[in-house]
Amino acid sequence: MTFKIALNFEDGVTRFIDCNATETVADAAYRQGVNVPIDCRDGACGACKCKAESGQYELGFYIDDAMSEEEARLGYVLTCQMHPKSDCVVNVPASSEVCKIKHATLTATVAEVRQLSPSTLSLVLQGEGIAKLAFLPGQYANLTVPGTEQTRAYSFSSMPAESKVSFLIRNVPNGLMSGYLTGTAKAGDTIKLAGPIGSFYLRDVARPVLMLAGGTGLAPFLAMLDKLVTGGGSAHPIHLIYGVNTDADVVELERLDAFKAALPNFSYDVCVVADDSSWPKKGYVTAHIEPAHLDDGNVDIYLCGPPPMVEAVAHDLRERKVEPNSFHYEKFAASV
Repeated sequence: MTFKIALNFEDGVTRFIDCNATETVADAAYRQGVNVPIDCRDGACGACKCKAESGQYELGFYIDDAMSEEEARLGYVLTCQMHPKSDCVVNVPASSEVCKIKHATLTATVAEVRQLSPSTLSLVLQGEGIAKLAFLPGQYANLTVPGTEQTRAYSFSSMPAESKVSFLIRNVPNGLMSGYLTGTAKAGDTIKLAGPIGSFYLRDVARPVLMLAGGTGLAPFLAMLDKLVTGGGSAHPIHLIYGVNTDADVVELERLDAFKAALPNFSYDVCVVADDSSWPKKGYVTAHIEPAHLDDGNVDIYLCGPPPMVEAVAHDLRERKVEPNSFHYEKFAASV
């Protein structure tokens, strides 16, 4: 049996490897050209110590000097002694450059470009490379703007399906990618993609989850929900608060409703900042975080939005004196 192991490096680069049930993660990595830190291979030095974020595994022999019982209890592993029993995510305390890893690159073709609102564009890419593309739900890729050497970073807004994957892109006035997508883009154009990148991704759902999205920060959550649907759902409540500036900025409600129908424990709210909004919930997302969503801290919070939103939510949690089990966030700013 073969399992997928996502190796997350400290600079945000992710590399997926295949690991047989009979081999260690370290051996599988080296077999596929990934030079994870290692020295003795005997569980004696601790040089290959990493953190297993998720998945099932067994550890072979190691001594206390290499890894303590407390570290093992907290999810640390020695990759030279780690035998996976399921797909796993492993954080490697080294940069991808040190481990001689480069971003995976591929060329895809434009399948569809749609303007969902004055502020939001949808881009769908397709191709053989997309069918083989592996990433964690919530991660992003660098797309090269056709006709230039410049790249722009966008979160995946779906998991690969039928050799296609999608992105939500903010329509920035005079923006390089925005200008291409609203001007000359057509089906069949080629776009280079490099990734996956980023430490913002969905971990194992072991408790209630609160998702906070600002504008096109909705994109990674759509991929996360997509993954949850195909992965059998969640036994824990998942609530999304999606905030935008104006009524016209609200997009992808059909997809959110479809996720709500497919995931019995999923719910969502939309809030709009503009005073003249017709939506019942107005203001910023912090105004609509209910105590039940925080469950006295027994919650994993995921936030994707502009820097002021991240700072406002962090301040709000401090004011409430609530320390969540985990708080994962990704800040973004529109690029011209």
